[in-house]
Amino acid sequence: MSTLILTAHGSRDPRSAANAHAVAERLRSMRPGLDVRLGFLELNAPNFADVLAGLPDGRRAVVSPLLLASAYHARLDIPKQIAGAGALDVRQADVLGEDVRLVSVLHERLAESGVSPDDDELGVVAVAIGSSHAAVNARTAQVPSMLAAGTRWAGATIAFATRPEPSVAQAIRQVRRRGARRVVMAPWFLAPGRITDRVSTYARENGIPMAAPLGDHPLVAETLLDRYEQALAEESAA
Repeated sequence: MSTLILTAHGSRDPRSAANAHAVAERLRSMRPGLDVRLGFLELNAPNFADVLAGLPDGRRAVVSPLLLASAYHARLDIPKQIAGAGALDVRQADVLGEDVRLVSVLHERLAESGVSPDDDELGVVAVAIGSSHAAVNARTAQVPSMLAAGTRWAGATIAFATRPEPSVAQAIRQVRRRGARRVVMAPWFLAPGRITDRVSTYARENGIPMAAPLGDHPLVAETLLDRYEQALAEESAA
């Protein structure tokens, strides 16, 4: 038997932790019998290191990051904690990334907010967290073109809510230069939190609607299960 350790960042906003718990429950319902454990890297309990320490001796485990981008936590923090725990039977799965299923969830969230794919006067700004790692930002910047595929929108572009450029304001100006008469925000976030609230406040003050984050959608859980299976398959092939 193996264990899937769903590993979330952690937040002072209780909505973020609640979403992680909801995703864990969805994983359990989709894969009955799979031992799913949730651990947070900071700010929330149970702590990831404690979850690692609590694994039964000899139990294989896959750490499945509930993260969209392969930034600091996925590339450095999680591997360091796994190595520090001496967890020899633990593999780390890939992050969720720019998976087409997640892009389809974002389409769904936009549709829920009244967006039509045939609106040729609409500009869509996909808002994400920026990274100090340029390659990570370049991958995240693929989301708007994936999102706009098959639509008649005037334009779609990326904005980073933290760093680097383009900022939300710059991205809005960009899609308006492309001919958009109306703009909508599409948050490339898994859960609401302080950053999404800040973006939402900016949008509201400027009369711009904003869709909901991806949340605990079944396709988020399905993508996590795929990453888990891929990690197990790579272990078997090694």
